[in-house]
Amino acid sequence: MDAAHAMDLAREALKVTLVVGAPMLVATLVIALVVSLLQAATQIQDQALTFVPKLIAVAVTAALAGHWMLTRLIDFAKVMFGTG
Repeated sequence: MDAAHAMDLAREALKVTLVVGAPMLVATLVIALVVSLLQAATQIQDQALTFVPKLIAVAVTAALAGHWMLTRLIDFAKVMFGTG
């Protein structure tokens, strides 16, 4: 394996990591923004109020997009091991 091939694999690994992690990160970001706005409007500063909705959002996102994320990871693994 030459350096150019190794760099291509590393670039692809970073790309797959960003693409697979993006749905959960975006869902968490949106929920955090909404909860922060609600906390600012109501002046309720409870830590559980920020954690629980984000946890639920991540679980729902994983349930909805899990198959797609797993397919992307399996495709990448096949490329890495040279079987795809």
